[in-house]
Amino acid sequence: MEKQKKRFEDRIWDFFVSLKLGITTLILLSITSIVGTLLKQGQSKGEYVQENFARMFPDGFPPKMTQLDYDKLREGFESTYRFFDSMYFFDMYHSWWFLGLLGLFAMNLICCSINRLPRVLKIVREPELKPEEKFYKTLANRDELIVTGSIAEVETKVAGFVASEFAKPQRTEEGDKVHLFAQKAPYARFGVYATHLSILIILAGAMIGIKFGYKGFVWIAEGSSISQVSSREGRGMIPLEFTVQCDKFELEYYEGSRMPKEYRSDLVVFENGKEILKKRIVVNDPLTYKGITFYQSSYRPIGGGVHRLLVTPRDGAAFEVEAKEGAPVSLPNGGSFAVGAYNDNLRNFGPGITMHVNSPDGKRGNPFPVYKYHPGADAQIRKGAFAFDLIDSDLEYATGLQVAKDPGVEVVWVGCTLMIIGTMVAFFLSHRRIWVTLVPDGGKVKVLYGGNAHRNQPGFALYFDEFKSKIKKYLS
Repeated sequence: MEKQKKRFEDRIWDFFVSLKLGITTLILLSITSIVGTLLKQGQSKGEYVQENFARMFPDGFPPKMTQLDYDKLREGFESTYRFFDSMYFFDMYHSWWFLGLLGLFAMNLICCSINRLPRVLKIVREPELKPEEKFYKTLANRDELIVTGSIAEVETKVAGFVASEFAKPQRTEEGDKVHLFAQKAPYARFGVYATHLSILIILAGAMIGIKFGYKGFVWIAEGSSISQVSSREGRGMIPLEFTVQCDKFELEYYEGSRMPKEYRSDLVVFENGKEILKKRIVVNDPLTYKGITFYQSSYRPIGGGVHRLLVTPRDGAAFEVEAKEGAPVSLPNGGSFAVGAYNDNLRNFGPGITMHVNSPDGKRGNPFPVYKYHPGADAQIRKGAFAFDLIDSDLEYATGLQVAKDPGVEVVWVGCTLMIIGTMVAFFLSHRRIWVTLVPDGGKVKVLYGGNAHRNQPGFALYFDEFKSKIKKYLS
């Protein structure tokens, strides 16, 4: 006889409750998460190409590289970027296929839970209260005794023993038989469902964050303010409902080096022209207002700094001057000079500036570097009428802030809390049951008893051995 073909809806249901589906989606989510970790999210084509060039040539381009070689290599990087971008690898957590995998995993979890829940509810709500003798033979932990006395007397003793050693039993009569049933921690069977629910809540929180949240970045110069941030997910500029101002930026180096020890920003939040919040932020201590968090991320020097220089004429005494970036400074011979951009590690020689000298007739000279930690280098390398050394720099900085809004984070925390509770219940508690049946046996009473646990059976077996030893002594 041919097997009856399953209905279409039954096949769909079997697909969603399949263990293979759950394992497959978990593997795919793990693999794609690795891709999302290796590839920087929100990266532009220019940033991707630049990072790959820096990774391939950490010491700079080789001297033998031609323009044609460079163009071919750049085109290769750009082609790779276009492929990755078409697969949404640079915005993976918003891609349709990643969200689809999350949805498929959630559907599998829901269907599996629904599929098993009726059976678990029946076990908890409708336990076997009138077990037959063959039922005891199915239990791994069982025993029987013949006890002298009447059913009523033995029942009183057994019920008291079970109540004191395990849990208060439920009594059921069946003809001349008496059945006793006791259980502990039936809710332990629902720990796994609490864990499943927590995963769904966490996924819901993540979806809320993806849909309504964002990650951005902003530069704020000292003394200036911003009211919008640049999205890292390609959404352009995102307006804020308030204004953030940087009152002051401070940078502290390790002694004797140019390695930053700490950098901090004094931020002020204004709303409708009124000061709402003021906080000094450092790395790992952000400012949060209206669900938007500003993290101290980076910094950079900006134009407008003042530099103190030592100017040494070829045939005269040296003197110090202060020069503001971009502003001309007169020289004794009628010429002038101007300081350009500052760099913390100019040409890998440490802090330095680029500058140029104008002749007395106004002719602009070629730019040249001046380094803070290499005094005398300009006099040796450039044979000009004046030699320059950088003494110190009073720089103006812009603070770089990571900006994040995640309205789903509270939902995720609820899910994490429920997951901890559900996991502890599922793994550390067990639904344990004990049955006792009293059967008249020629003026005596046969006592059949047994028990099981839905988890940690070896532990329950040890407990039941002790239970057997005690009940035998008690009834004898």
